Amino acid sequence: MAETLVYHNSPPSLLPLYGKALLARQEKGGSMTIPDLSACLRGASTGGDSLKRYRKVCGFTPHSHLPLTWPHVLAFPLHLKLLTDDRFPLPLLGLVHLRNTITQYRRVGAGENLDISVCLGNETHTTRGVEFDLITEARSAGRLVWEEASTTLFRQPQKDGEPTGKKAPPELERYPHTVSLSAPESIGRQYARVSGDSNPIHMHALSAKAFGFPRAIAHGMWTKAHALAVLEQQKGWRPGAIRAACQFKKPLFLPGTAQLNWKTGESGWDYQVLNAKGDAPHLSGRIDWL
Repeated sequence: MAETLVYHNSPPSLLPLYGKALLARQEKGGSMTIPDLSACLRGASTGGDSLKRYRKVCGFTPHSHLPLTWPHVLAFPLHLKLLTDDRFPLPLLGLVHLRNTITQYRRVGAGENLDISVCLGNETHTTRGVEFDLITEARSAGRLVWEEASTTLFRQPQKDGEPTGKKAPPELERYPHTVSLSAPESIGRQYARVSGDSNPIHMHALSAKAFGFPRAIAHGMWTKAHALAVLEQQKGWRPGAIRAACQFKKPLFLPGTAQLNWKTGESGWDYQVLNAKGDAPHLSGRIDWL
């Protein structure tokens, strides 16, 4: 089993990790294997000014407990540490975030210290390329209170003669409740300042064009967080034990507007963030009460 990188109170610095990420790295040929890498942060503080700014950027109202997505931000330096490790075979800037599932077993108090651990796992080879999970766990006083699986894709070209695997998208279902969302041009930079995620595709139109996008695109985790911030203010929302999953679809270009569309149910809610016309999804997901 690989050595676990351990940090106490303070996570690894992001600046040198981004320096490594910007260095050109080619994936290894032949059979590629995601290595057994892990890292942990002991005694991470969950409160302070960073939390206040995160709430403001994502639209969460002030509470004595944490936003559902905040531990993801606390774990982000550990994610970046593993993805820029010399033993990790793929270039960071070539990875695509596909899915995210967060499970909260109880509400976590703002200011409550957490021990956060991250590892790589669930490697799968698909027709699109290699998928794997960043698996994050947060513990308080030794008890698991929050966990996350973020599924990431590294695209690989199809071999000659193999089908592309493309299918017609399923017919879009519309739900009964809808509110408008706004994503200003600066939201990528605002979210980067509070989350540490400074991927160039989110920062400016010019840097996004270098990676093939006509304009900057919103962070997927900002879109999810903003959707949850709105949903938790709706009648029937149940705080506490909850699972919030989503699949990331079409990019949300900045500046832009979108529609948050959802339906309620006894066991959970279905939700989606649609484009301004309401005919294509930016993300779709499900919330389950546990």
